[in-house]
This record gives sequence, structure tokens and C-alpha cells, in this order.
Amino acid sequence: MTAEALAILKAAGAEGIEHPGGTLMAHLRRVSALLASWGARPALVSAGLCHAFYGTDGFPVALLDLERRAELVEAIGAEAEELVYFYASCDRASSHPGLTDEPSTFVDRFTGARTRPSIEARRDFAELTAANELDILAVSPQARVRYGADLRDLFTRWRPLLSEPARAHCRSVLGEPDH
Repeated sequence: MTAEALAILKAAGAEGIEHPGGTLMAHLRRVSALLASWGARPALVSAGLCHAFYGTDGFPVALLDLERRAELVEAIGAEAEELVYFYASCDRASSHPGLTDEPSTFVDRFTGARTRPSIEARRDFAELTAANELDILAVSPQARVRYGADLRDLFTRWRPLLSEPARAHCRSVLGEPDH
């Protein structure tokens, strides 16, 4: 985690934004730590810390305008910022169901563009999504009741994209799939 990324998060008010399990800042730190515990490379760990900078399809609060992407690139590097943008730009309803398909179609919710991301990009996206959602479920019994079964189904379908540590964490938080 870079000091620059933490400074931008603080300046954007992440410590004061409510989020399951406390504040958005606490959540971002937990997601980053979870990815690190799974052995993720540094760029993905940094993306975990910053994944909410541009808001997401499920969390509309943006900490930084898209016009200011260069600031995040400076703080965490181009590769990590690209992962943050890719994660934030996901139109979940259009992109999640076919993420494991070859070819997979990914819809950018900011531009409407349809792309065919590489298997590496889809693995990173699945890993970051799993870390994000599993953190929320681990700290929020309400979210676990409301979303747990759907996320278990999603992550079961995404099993080919997830690392073994991520799959094991899915099982520990969500239990074994019913099918």
C-alpha cells in the first residue's frame, strides 16, 4: 500500500464514509490485506485498496472523478489503476454471467463499450470481486443472509478463474455449494 494512495483515500473522505463493517477505508484495507493473504501480486493488492475510487455498479460513491485517473496512476502505478478502472467500470448484470465464457464479453458501464478481456484480466477481476464481496459478507450478517446464496452460486461458476486460496476462502465464508 502506497502512502500516496492512502493520502488520496483520506483526502477523499474514505474514513468518514459508512460501509459494512465500519468505514469504506476499513473495508478497502481489509480487501487489500485479503488479496495479499491469497498471494496476489502487488498491483492487484494495490487495486484492492483502491477498488472503490471511481465507484462501482454496487457502490455508487466515487472518491475520484474519472478525469483524474492520472492521479491514481501516479499513486499506485498504471497496472494497478487499470485494474481499478476495469473493476469500477463493470456493468455487473451484463458482464458477470459470462465471465468464464470463451470469448467473454465485458460491458463498461461508463462508456457502454463491449470488450473481450483476456483470461488474465478476468482472473484479476474475479479475484478482486471475491475479496470485496467476501469481506462484506464476513462483517455483515445482513448482507450474508441477503446475498450469500447468490454469491456462492456466482463464485462456484467462477471457480476456474479463482486462485486456490480464493476458492478456499469462498468455502470458509459461504460453505460448500448445494449442487
